[in-house]
Amino acid sequence: MDKKKFITDSLKESSETKIKIENECSNDILLAVEFLVDAYKKQNKILLCGNGGSAADCQHIATELMIRLNHKINRPALAAIALTTDTSNLTAGGNDIGYENVFARNVEGLGNSGDVLIAISTSGNSPNVIKAVEKAKTKNIRTIGFLGGTGGKLKSIVDLPIIIPSSNTQRIQEGHITIAHIICELTELELYGNE
Repeated sequence: MDKKKFITDSLKESSETKIKIENECSNDILLAVEFLVDAYKKQNKILLCGNGGSAADCQHIATELMIRLNHKINRPALAAIALTTDTSNLTAGGNDIGYENVFARNVEGLGNSGDVLIAISTSGNSPNVIKAVEKAKTKNIRTIGFLGGTGGKLKSIVDLPIIIPSSNTQRIQEGHITIAHIICELTELELYGNE
């Protein structure tokens, strides 16, 4: 295997995916910013769920919102909760009500009308993420799907699907955190950019 070529090919594929995101997802990214800004103006919060690398992205995004992303903007915290971080909650839920229900249970307990749920799934077919979105709909919580490939089952049930135009899980995950950074920073600028 030519390792140098592997590196070059990976970087090229990553950059090509980002150009596709610009061409295919920009309007959806702007709409996601509107969802978040609207929620925050009404004193609501953002919930996030996903599995594996997507769970890590949930924590990353929630932190960018709670702490800040753009260090030039001195702003208050923006309420955001990653539903992926409480091991006691996740393991009790997995044991007692089934892993497919753990995120839905947290949406039920923590979510309120006017909140936004960011549901992250590279395949769009994660059963526990699907159930969380279904529960959010019963509570008048808007849903954004960070998806990939064809968008899977989540494409048709979230309010706003943002589908990274790739079938490679790594490129999809890279796309998710890239669009998340853009959404977080634009949200900050919309809310506090003039202060």
